[in-house]
Amino acid sequence: MSQDFDFSHLSVLFAECIEALSIKSDGVYVDCTAGGGGHSMGILKQLGEDGVLISLDKDPTALAVCESKKASEKYRGTWHIIRSDFSQIRNVLEQLNIEKVDGVLADLGVSSHQLDTDERGFSYMTEGPLDMRMDYEQGISAREVVNEYDAAELVNIIRNYGEERYAGRIVSAIIREREKEPITTTTRLAEIVTRAMPAAAKKEKQHPARRTFQAVRIEVNRELTAVEKLLDEVPELLCPGGRFAVISFHSLEDRLVKDAFKNLRQPCTCPRSFPVCICDKRPMGNIITTRPIIASDEELKINKRSKSAKLRVFERNDEEWKPLH
Repeated sequence: MSQDFDFSHLSVLFAECIEALSIKSDGVYVDCTAGGGGHSMGILKQLGEDGVLISLDKDPTALAVCESKKASEKYRGTWHIIRSDFSQIRNVLEQLNIEKVDGVLADLGVSSHQLDTDERGFSYMTEGPLDMRMDYEQGISAREVVNEYDAAELVNIIRNYGEERYAGRIVSAIIREREKEPITTTTRLAEIVTRAMPAAAKKEKQHPARRTFQAVRIEVNRELTAVEKLLDEVPELLCPGGRFAVISFHSLEDRLVKDAFKNLRQPCTCPRSFPVCICDKRPMGNIITTRPIIASDEELKINKRSKSAKLRVFERNDEEWKPLH
């Protein structure tokens, strides 16, 4: 396998995801983030000849790996591998003439391959171009964000998407440095951020630039917007008893998932003082995970990146759904 196809990726919470989906041999499933194909292969192994899996990813490298596995692995179901952002799940299903599905899995994390490939520009640990695009054919890159956004925009991004309390100091340092020359590499941005941080912050366990890199990556890929659309569309696409499993890796994503599932279970908007519901918004299903599922000690030993992973699962009921708006 060529270097371009050397996609090393450990599927986070693999066994837990397969169990959470409660896979039927003749069911229809969507893996919204195919990555290295780990979760997809796990689903396929549970499908019979009438089963269908649709694997989505906007990273051409990930799709190439899945195509390679499709040609070499043994499985019985039908496997569609499609280049698409998961926010377009409804359009993809319409193109395949599929109205409802039995399960949807979304692993919202950046893949190990993307992090470990220097030229993708995701990592603050190694030298690479300041890129961070999950789809490297899309327009905006991290270089444009860091060098062209004004100070107010950068502060807003780093403070809100990175939850970084020193956003102002960091942005001031970025502005000063980019006026001298453009910031074009991951290591230079990481160095600028680190120097801008107060001494106490540099003693934290995580790298000083971690939150800033997260924030810029989210902006580049419009990640939260895509997640919000996915959470809005998937429930209506589920069959009765269908399940929606989502793995998040930071508090912003997890909060979106948690709140969306809660609203699906308790959609009533009537004031608490009302003796009966008059909005007529019925629960769409139940939350299977009262608390998020996290990685076991065994998994943490072999995959440190699973430390922040949280899996939440929602199950559709057979009630008629009435939207929240």
